[in-house]
Amino acid sequence: MAAANTSSVAEFILVGLTDQPQLQIPLFFLFLGFYIVTMVGNLGLITVIGLNSHLHIPMYFFLFNLSFIDFSYSTTLTPKMLVGFVLRKNIISYAGCMTQFFFFCFFVFSESYILSAMAYDRYVAICKPLLYSVTMSPQVCSYLLSGVYGMGIFGAVAHMGNLQFISFCADNIINHYMCDIIPLLELSCNSSYINLLVVFIVVTIGIGVPIVTIFISYGFILSSILHISSKEGRSKAFSTCTSHIIVVSLFFGSGAFMYLKPPSSLPLDQGKVSSVFYTAVVPMFNPLIYSLRNKDVKIALKKTLSRKKFS
Repeated sequence: MAAANTSSVAEFILVGLTDQPQLQIPLFFLFLGFYIVTMVGNLGLITVIGLNSHLHIPMYFFLFNLSFIDFSYSTTLTPKMLVGFVLRKNIISYAGCMTQFFFFCFFVFSESYILSAMAYDRYVAICKPLLYSVTMSPQVCSYLLSGVYGMGIFGAVAHMGNLQFISFCADNIINHYMCDIIPLLELSCNSSYINLLVVFIVVTIGIGVPIVTIFISYGFILSSILHISSKEGRSKAFSTCTSHIIVVSLFFGSGAFMYLKPPSSLPLDQGKVSSVFYTAVVPMFNPLIYSLRNKDVKIALKKTLSRKKFS
């Protein structure tokens, strides 16, 4: 019955980030710049890690996948967002909306769990350095990565399953620049407390569990760093974590602000600004943060560029 009701909505209209005409073109060029930097930064980091064998260790294995996820989910959302700045009416088909939403959920959940896997990697490296090569063996890294993408599939399927039990009425205008669960539920004529509860539970699993894992990992890491006798040793240990801490703070901070609050307490326009942060700004900053703050990446980048120049 629900499937029949939802199929009567052939398309949605995306309101976009703002309805002020004078801001459309400046915002188009701003986010086009963000997207270009995101593409170049993440593809560049993927290339550098792939071409330099000394970076083929667990830390950069996870960073490689983080860059792939950032590249993918930015591509899932940003091009459609850019179209919305130049068209008077930004239309997306029902199938297109559901497809965008599915991949958005998949990559956001995957990013949450890849960040927690990276925190676990730092925990093992700092707290159990003598057991690092055994604990973080290629097989273990493969299992962790399978879990990362497995949770991505879980998040996408759970949210999509939740949408199958709602029907959409006459209004098909989504007050957002993308298809997301909260604005879609606002359009439904039969969504209930249960639907919102499912959203909260699924998002808690997607954001809450990785945050707890990261906090526990860094609790042990901080304890180990404080037991290092030399100031230089403490500084070196902490410097290996700073890039990850910055990325985690940006991603989970904006995500929690958007989803881990009752919908009534957060106006959707403010939610859109928060969404911009973790869908457009964070994927752009991640490769910059890791490139600028990581000596190994900078050395590998110089080698790669000099190799191409010599060729």
